[in-house]
Amino acid sequence: MKIAITGATGFVGTRLVERLHSEGEQILVLTRNLEKAKLIFPNSAYPNLEVVAYEPQQSGAWQKSIDGCDGVVNLAGAGIADERWSATRKQEIMDSRKVTTEKLVEAIAQANSKPSVLVSGSAIGYYGTSETATFDEQSNSGNGFLAEICREWETAAQPVKDVGVRLVIVRIGIVLGMGGTVSKMLTPFKLFAGGPIGSGKQWFSWIHIDDLVGLILHSLRHPEMEGVFNGTAPNPVRMGEFCQDLAGALNRPSWLPVPDLAIELLLGDGAVVVLEGQKVLPKQTQASGFEYQYPTVKPAIKNILAS
Repeated sequence: MKIAITGATGFVGTRLVERLHSEGEQILVLTRNLEKAKLIFPNSAYPNLEVVAYEPQQSGAWQKSIDGCDGVVNLAGAGIADERWSATRKQEIMDSRKVTTEKLVEAIAQANSKPSVLVSGSAIGYYGTSETATFDEQSNSGNGFLAEICREWETAAQPVKDVGVRLVIVRIGIVLGMGGTVSKMLTPFKLFAGGPIGSGKQWFSWIHIDDLVGLILHSLRHPEMEGVFNGTAPNPVRMGEFCQDLAGALNRPSWLPVPDLAIELLLGDGAVVVLEGQKVLPKQTQASGFEYQYPTVKPAIKNILAS
């Protein structure tokens, strides 16, 4: 297979490329930063990988590179928790998902030899937040900026079905892996200053990065998969439990509550993801036959800290 990927130099994208490469697949990396991509994926180590520069929110010659690909994975998007949400930043977060996806779908529609599938990212922010409700793939969208982003993001991908391309949307939870949210949370625990984040009662719907990559590959390779699938583990936990398990794996106490302000300083406005949370179950994902390597959080944390 030849797979085109946007967001390939990001946290999840890099791991996906590594997995595809190890399995002998051909890879097309669409990137805004050619030099960065070539540094991460040098030709000597990735002879089966091609890097193409693109402006994700503009039509251009890059769109022709989609022609002949067997599948496309769309992971592009400005970081939710990287900066404060000014009006300008909100627009950047939205456009980097909505407009980029529109241009990608446009490229697929124009291809003479079209890919058979588009696997497009979304997020569990689609459902809004709640301490009491349980959500699955059939649940309605919630309120707030993150829910709005996800609706627009997913809507932008829908027209690909009109040109006969299978569409899989993966609503991604909090991805556990070294370099993600866990890395940002490690410092206070290592300094013996870790503890429950926020109230500790909020739900934490997570997925190990290797399981997320596995789900994306499962979506690419199983033509019966179509529609929305939650990229979360089948056993979400309360934040307090997650922090306790993290502290235990580090042989540190989990006694000092981390105030909301500290998390907001660490994660920016994206702190809403961990301060409010939601309980999301992957019913459709499990029904598809996908098997998790890390269905529960303790082994997932142990694996990440050992890597």
